[in-house]
Amino acid sequence: MTKSMIQPLESYRLAQYAVPIHCYLCDAENTIDAELCTHCLAPMALAHQAAGQAVQPRMIATVGASSAGKTVYLGMLMDMLSRMPSRVRIITRGAFSITLQQNTVGALARRCFPDKTASEPDRWNWVHCQLRRPDRREPVELIMPDMAGEAILEEIDHPHTYRVIGTFLKKSEGVMALVDAVSLREGHRAHDYFTMKLLSYLAELDTDPKTGWCQRPVAIVFTKADQCEACLEDPVAFAQSYTTGLWQQCQERFARHRFFATSVVGAIAYSQSAFDGAIDVPLRVEPRGVIQPFEWLLEEVIKQEKRSPNR
Repeated sequence: MTKSMIQPLESYRLAQYAVPIHCYLCDAENTIDAELCTHCLAPMALAHQAAGQAVQPRMIATVGASSAGKTVYLGMLMDMLSRMPSRVRIITRGAFSITLQQNTVGALARRCFPDKTASEPDRWNWVHCQLRRPDRREPVELIMPDMAGEAILEEIDHPHTYRVIGTFLKKSEGVMALVDAVSLREGHRAHDYFTMKLLSYLAELDTDPKTGWCQRPVAIVFTKADQCEACLEDPVAFAQSYTTGLWQQCQERFARHRFFATSVVGAIAYSQSAFDGAIDVPLRVEPRGVIQPFEWLLEEVIKQEKRSPNR
């Protein structure tokens, strides 16, 4: 004999799934409980956070070939900004936005570099934050992902392979292109070729003469400059000497560009591993020129908005 019981119907929950949530990057429809966009694999947390904000987030891309130092640079940038409240106040949006900073600082404290960024978009670290400066009333909302160099190159060579990269770069208001200065000084051209291909891809991604990439700010950042003093002293002269094609392309195709040099560590040793060969070991953290490219890019983005308020 079965006892009769009352089972409440929770059909009201179906109503939540009837209203789609649009991805902030590609505008694809997703269910309310989706963690990643089913179309481009961007975090749906970005859409949920942006929905409740009066100020819509801007997008700034940090790109570069594999081993250019994107993860270390972004992680150190976020750590330095969080420690300078008199210069800028930063508020991270979502727990996921702290992961990149945590992993970078933790790895450097153990005298090693963070793990290489995986090629799969669902394993990338994203940063969504709000910046407030004492000299400005309006806050600035930013979204910056740490995208894998191999994935960026694959998207450049074969468009639409990684939808999240193409969509993000098309909507980005500025880009920081990181280039390994040590590799260039030693005569290796892989990073030079990568950056030239990237800039050609951007120029063709949005060709609008007023709002396209020809008018958006581009910061070329030479990384690992602690091992290349000439680069730190004069990034423009270094670019003209070691990346002639890249320098000419910037002059011809991008009205707003600037060259920078940066380094995160002050000294490096080498450890020998039976499996990985020679491994770089950071002996001390000594940031130089980390914030300057970001500040210049942010100022240029704000200037662009004043010139094009409807953008």
